[in-house]
Amino acid sequence: MSARLPIVVVGISHKTAPVEVRERFAAGADVLPAVLARMSQRPELDEVMFLSTCNRVEVLGLPKPGRLSTEEAAVWASRAIREGLREHIGAGSIDELAPYLYERSGEDAVRHVFRVAASLDSMVLGEPQILGQVKDAYDAAVAAGALRSHLGRCVSRAFAVAKRVRTETQLGSGQVSISSVAVDLARRIFGDLSSHSVLLVGAGEMAEAAAKSLGKGAKAIHVCNRSFERAAQLAAKFGGSAAPLDQLEAELLVSDVVVTSTGATHYIVTKDLIKRVMKQRKGRTLFFVDIAVPRNVDPEVHGVDNVYVFNVDDLEQQVAENMRARHGELAAAEAIVETEVSEWHAWARGLEVQPTIVALRAKTRGVLVAELERTLGGRLKHLGEAERTALRQMVDSATNKLLHGPTTRLKAAAGDGSGADLVTATRVLFDIADDPDDGDDRDDARTDESAPAVDRVRH
Repeated sequence: MSARLPIVVVGISHKTAPVEVRERFAAGADVLPAVLARMSQRPELDEVMFLSTCNRVEVLGLPKPGRLSTEEAAVWASRAIREGLREHIGAGSIDELAPYLYERSGEDAVRHVFRVAASLDSMVLGEPQILGQVKDAYDAAVAAGALRSHLGRCVSRAFAVAKRVRTETQLGSGQVSISSVAVDLARRIFGDLSSHSVLLVGAGEMAEAAAKSLGKGAKAIHVCNRSFERAAQLAAKFGGSAAPLDQLEAELLVSDVVVTSTGATHYIVTKDLIKRVMKQRKGRTLFFVDIAVPRNVDPEVHGVDNVYVFNVDDLEQQVAENMRARHGELAAAEAIVETEVSEWHAWARGLEVQPTIVALRAKTRGVLVAELERTLGGRLKHLGEAERTALRQMVDSATNKLLHGPTTRLKAAAGDGSGADLVTATRVLFDIADDPDDGDDRDDARTDESAPAVDRVRH
């Protein structure tokens, strides 16, 4: 029996790389299907998920079943993911990526996935957006056929972990997010915003969070977006005005604080644009908070007189100040994660003995049924259909009772980590051949009623 193959995570985050590096790895909704398709085609990977947010890009992978040890499988899966990332950003070799990447495998990978979904690894501790982003990545991977069984269950379980953290702790209380921190920074620079106009470039979730943080504090809220309809909907919620993206220059003329959060893959605010704008603003200060990755504002804009640009990495000090009150809840949240990791691995270890249990039942029942049918064709051929049915039911009942003890002991051994030896002994004693795919639970992923409910119902 092969051991349960380890989940592998390879990624880059705000802790390991600056935004100018992270933005090279980002993948928006338009390119994500192609990225997933390329990753899924790698022979070393059985399942894969690609998560891209403003502060991290991660690839979650499950090695392809085979004859490799768990350690070897993890190494090959990691290399395949790194090659996929290299191809994604067009790097010359995976060595170029090495200084920025981190890796987790096995139990550490599961713990990492749970912590990310629960926003324990975010720049803004407890921010709510990350869970939605993980769910979006999950949906995209499922739609691409890249997420099917074991890894899919792990990510689905992470949703329940995040829900527990949010409901059982105060970690997610209030409106703290990257967007709200950006607004706090604007208030720190300008003081009272009641005499200043705020422009939101982009009308997605981050822009809406910024608008909520502003409340009625700003003199005016403008929303500029590629889709005018979406801009108008957001502006209407907060009593603001809307404009299409091609009117960005005109909007910059009348705004003081600009929060950008579009999904554009290129700079939409350039140095030339701002030079033209500042000539007409006659020296009035213009303040940008760019919370998009890839960045929306060319860093060179910061060099223009009276123009100031902050990106997501610049918010880190402000985040630290806002997060002090939340750190008291961190220990409780981490305890929830550790409990969930233990429960997950107890369940996953149980899957390791399942193929042996199935094979043992099949062999035992097969022998009994064969003997019964031989007897029904000979000495008991005079029996009617009712009697034959009763005898077949007796065989099923005898199989269940005979194997109840061994099945229970195999499952218990899996739970305490000693299942491998008992499985080997069972296969030798009952002459059960090894199945090269017995470590793969793909076929039972949709039907295993022993799986936690969260693994059968997406939250």
